[in-house]
Amino acid sequence: MPRLISPHASSSQGCDNSINEAEYLEIRRAAESEGMTIVGWVRQSLRSARRGEAERVSAKLRALADAVAHDFPTGDVEEILGDIGAGRTGT
Repeated sequence: MPRLISPHASSSQGCDNSINEAEYLEIRRAAESEGMTIVGWVRQSLRSARRGEAERVSAKLRALADAVAHDFPTGDVEEILGDIGAGRTGT
């Protein structure tokens, strides 16, 4: 069974650094279809995943910053829901 081994991990650290045959073949096919080595394909995929995660976090932070820039009435949720139900707008 193929193994991908990290120079920083050992089995004594509880890290399972092996992949099964089907995973290995899938990675090999993907790498070959891109004209890349397996190692190159894996590195590129990991970089892309890290970049994607950073972009998702940035988008969430931008949305949060946009949301807090608005001035909406705040208060106790139950009180606000009661006001809405009673037709009071607070203005």
